[in-house]
Amino acid sequence: MAVVTETYPPEVNGVALTLARVVQGLVGLGHEVSLVRPRQGDEAARAPGASAPLAQTLVAGMPIPQYPHLRLGMPSGALLRRHWQERRPDVVHVATEGPLGYSAVQAARRLAIPVTSDFRTNFDAYTGHYGLTWLRRPILGYLRTFHNRTAATTVPTAALKHRLRGEGFRNLHVVSRGVDVGHFDPALRSEDLRMAWQAQPPAPVVLYVGRLAAEKNLGLLVRSFLAVQAQCPKARLVIVGDGPMRDALQAQLPRAHFAGQRRGADLAAHYASADLFLFPSLTETFGNVVPEAMASGLPVVAFDCAAAAQLIEPGRSGELVACDNEPQFERSAVALAGSRAAREAMGQRARVRVGANGWDAVIAAFEQVLRRAADGRQDESPSEPLDASATAALRRQAADHALR
Repeated sequence: MAVVTETYPPEVNGVALTLARVVQGLVGLGHEVSLVRPRQGDEAARAPGASAPLAQTLVAGMPIPQYPHLRLGMPSGALLRRHWQERRPDVVHVATEGPLGYSAVQAARRLAIPVTSDFRTNFDAYTGHYGLTWLRRPILGYLRTFHNRTAATTVPTAALKHRLRGEGFRNLHVVSRGVDVGHFDPALRSEDLRMAWQAQPPAPVVLYVGRLAAEKNLGLLVRSFLAVQAQCPKARLVIVGDGPMRDALQAQLPRAHFAGQRRGADLAAHYASADLFLFPSLTETFGNVVPEAMASGLPVVAFDCAAAAQLIEPGRSGELVACDNEPQFERSAVALAGSRAAREAMGQRARVRVGANGWDAVIAAFEQVLRRAADGRQDESPSEPLDASATAALRRQAADHALR
């Protein structure tokens, strides 16, 4: 199989890291996987089959505005057709919808190779955060056309499948995201880290992990922490991640600890060494940081959508807030920050709640989608039953839409 993506480790973002985990799982199951991605920096082109941990085809790219360390893959249809004619894959999977991904879909279709895709990012929802609301419908139209040209599109939640189906997307299959509870573990709590953050018990350490960009709704993170700090002056805020809003956030939160990007055991230790996780984003398709925080024993305050709606039991393993109620988000943050007993009890239940969300089942489900496509079956898999939290989330979303 060939996997086409605009981003892959060592780049640090949700698409890159989760896709790498799936690719590793497929290789572990005995599949031959080749990777197509943009060339980063001074990397030389590598032909398929070259000696490397994973066979890769590196294509031309261009820097992404405000993210100079990332590159957008350029259209590479002719190159891909030559490669795939020489060594024809059974299936092509396209993880991102940029120019490289579009040309990969076109190339696979011209060669009559089954092609599948991922819906991983709500690009249409980003427009409201950049003053470009008028672009939402054209972007959604492009995404619908892109994905409907593939035999199957994977989505991470049943609620997202339901929404996209209503927008005219076809051949949708739910494949969730896993979390490694052996890697993200409360046992990695580090007193050295907490000392570096100048944490003073019983005051809590509040954590945010993610991209520092407008679409993450970080103004609410600022307001929520300032409300926490008004009640608990010694509370500390730790922000893990980077992005174009970092300077502005540092100006607003001069006492916060900005840890930058963290990876591996270092990232896991940052999670485990905090006391409360705030996630104010409303634009996620899933939000991998939510199960990572829960596996690390942290209660999470988040809006009632994406992974949070699927995983958090309100009042037991965290707090879910209606998507139009930012004042309640602030109040929930203040309430949990002020109660160590509630935080600890919720954190323990949060870890238990995500304990069954391992990667093996996720990879097996993804493999099945690819097998169906390779066998020429384009029908949607049977509709997944919505659990109680997903059903409730859909009802709330419908009510919110009606009110708007």
